[in-house]
Amino acid sequence: RAQYNLGLMYATGEGVGKNMEEAVRLYRLAAAQGVAAAQNNLGNMYNDGFGVTQDVPEAVRLYRLAADQGHAPAQNNLGNMYANGEGVDKDYVKGIGYYRLAAAQKYAPAQNNLGNMYANGEGVRPSMETAAGLYRLAADQGHADAQYNLGLMYATGEGVTKDRTEAARLYRLAAEQGHADAQYNLGFMYKNGNGVEQNMEEA
Repeated sequence: RAQYNLGLMYATGEGVGKNMEEAVRLYRLAAAQGVAAAQNNLGNMYNDGFGVTQDVPEAVRLYRLAADQGHAPAQNNLGNMYANGEGVDKDYVKGIGYYRLAAAQKYAPAQNNLGNMYANGEGVRPSMETAAGLYRLAADQGHADAQYNLGLMYATGEGVTKDRTEAARLYRLAAEQGHADAQYNLGFMYKNGNGVEQNMEEA
C-alpha cells in the first residue's frame, strides 16, 4: 500500500517531482501484491500511454484484476472498455454489468455511465426515467457530467417534468466545475431569460 501511495504522489506531483515512469514502477510493485487501486491506476497508465508504451489489452487485464476484487473505479473502467470496444469486443451487456457493480457501490461516474446507457438504449430498453434517476444519484455526489445530463433533461422535459429553473441550477453546479457545455447552456439561459432572470452580463 505504501508503494501505491508513493506511486500516486509521483503520478500527481504531490510532494515530489512529477515522474510518470517512477509512478508506473511503484504501481507495478503494488499491483503485483494485489493492491486493487494500484492495478486500476496502472491500467490507466497503460490505457493512456503515460509512463509506459500504450497497451490497451494490458489495461483491460489490469482493470479486470482490480474489478474482480470489487474495486468500483476499475469496474467502471472495464465497463467503459466493453461499452466502447477498446481492448475487447464491444459488448454493451457486459459493459452494463460492470457499470451496475460500480453503481451499486455508489460510484458516481458509473451511475452517470449507466444513465447514458439507459438514455441511449444501449444494451438495455431505453428509459429516460431510469436515466434521470441514475443521473440524479451521481449529480447529488457532485458529478459534473451527471449534473449537466440531468440539467438537459429538465430543460427538455425528458424523463422528468420540464423545469427550466432546476435545469439552470444543475447547469450552474456543473459550470462551476468547469463543464464547458454547461457553461454554454447556462449563458444561453441568461441571455434569453430561460429559467433565470435575463442578465446579459452573466451571459
